[in-house]
Amino acid sequence: MTAVQRMQAVVWTAYGPPDVLQPQEVARPAPGADEVLIKVHAATVIAGDCEMRRLQFPLALRIPMRLYVGWRKPQRVPIMGQEMAGEVVAAGEAVARFQVGDRLFGATGMRFGAYAEYLCLPEKAVLARMPAGLGYGEAAGIPVGGIEALHFLREAELRPGQALLINGAGGSIGTLAVQIARTLGAEVTAVDSGEKLAMLRSLGAAHVIDYTREDFTKSGRRYDVILDVVGKSHYGRALDSLNAGGRYVIANPQLWHRLRGPLSSWRSGKRVICWTNRTTSEEQALLDDLAAMVEAGTLRPVIDRRYPLA
Repeated sequence: MTAVQRMQAVVWTAYGPPDVLQPQEVARPAPGADEVLIKVHAATVIAGDCEMRRLQFPLALRIPMRLYVGWRKPQRVPIMGQEMAGEVVAAGEAVARFQVGDRLFGATGMRFGAYAEYLCLPEKAVLARMPAGLGYGEAAGIPVGGIEALHFLREAELRPGQALLINGAGGSIGTLAVQIARTLGAEVTAVDSGEKLAMLRSLGAAHVIDYTREDFTKSGRRYDVILDVVGKSHYGRALDSLNAGGRYVIANPQLWHRLRGPLSSWRSGKRVICWTNRTTSEEQALLDDLAAMVEAGTLRPVIDRRYPLA
């Protein structure tokens, strides 16, 4: 009988603070016929991971996520991690898209599992070959934030010369959105805490606002698109801060945003756009476009700090 191979992973033991994540030795997965086994070289910790660890979601997601993950404690998802970069070390017999030795980056979807030495994903998962010259750490920082950023800016139909404000610009979505918007020719205003403003200027923001000192909704300035990454701007004043026909994009909406948005759009003549699910093929197309931007030198992730697996 073949011995079970083992690996190191960060196991999610309960809902709560960071210490509910514990390094443990677990069984190494084996790829199915349509799966690739990836040796994970880098995975990220992003705001969404922290929300999930605490189960601190908007009301519309809180109960569905608890039903999916486990009511009292995590059961279906023992290992967290939404995005990663690594190398294919084995492939199932039906896999045609990738081969052993390919350097991949991508999003794990509802499988999660990136906080481990190895991860199995279907070849049809949101995966792409890493752009040349990009390290594993940098590649891992692109998929989730980049897919969200590019999707929202396209939903908002951002065009060259338009004024875009990004509220919460210093995180994984915002830092990539600043760069994408700059490449599209928009005039970007980035809102975040003071210590992040120099970094946001370096990424291409034409204007920066320290939210601890100034409320952009009270400034009197107007924008064509407002992308609220954190979903905490004053709803009515944010709408008033838009030009005629402007778009208010809420990346992390509460239930009441979704309920109120259609009526607000109808009354104001401005569009309220809330986060929605996307198909795997839609996310794959977005990831491929992000890879092309990296190859062109117009996009790079911002890494705050690095940690070893254990």
